[in-house]
Amino acid sequence: MQKKPQISSLEAHLGYWLRFVSNHVSHSFTIKVEAEGVTVAEWVLMRQLFEHESANPSHLADSIGLTRGAVSKLIDRLARKKLATRSFGEKDRRYQSVALTVAGRKLVPKLAKLADENDHEFFGHLSLEQQSLLSALLKDIVRQQGWKNVPTD
Repeated sequence: MQKKPQISSLEAHLGYWLRFVSNHVSHSFTIKVEAEGVTVAEWVLMRQLFEHESANPSHLADSIGLTRGAVSKLIDRLARKKLATRSFGEKDRRYQSVALTVAGRKLVPKLAKLADENDHEFFGHLSLEQQSLLSALLKDIVRQQGWKNVPTD
């Protein structure tokens, strides 16, 4: 009779637990921001725009690690929702600038509060020291892997 090889269980992997937590945290936040009429990807772009009066779409793409095409589609969606505007250069229409509208600027703090509440919901039971350690460990993994793209989904 051939002996079955010993294989690790799903629960034996850190990646399993990381994904388990990530899925629940992300799903909860997705529901919260979608109730406000935006997607998580739109929120990420709006948060980036909130720091500036206006920004070039290609600069935004580079800063959040999305393709220019993906950012262009996000800008179009935000413009249709009247949360962002796109303007073109007077001399060169290829130059574009994107800015949040007044409604977009008002929505960002509300969405940020939802993000804070979502964090508290899932991590509030941890001490500040534990939260800091978890954050440091995750940031270290990101640095070690050289990841640059901002999570948008």
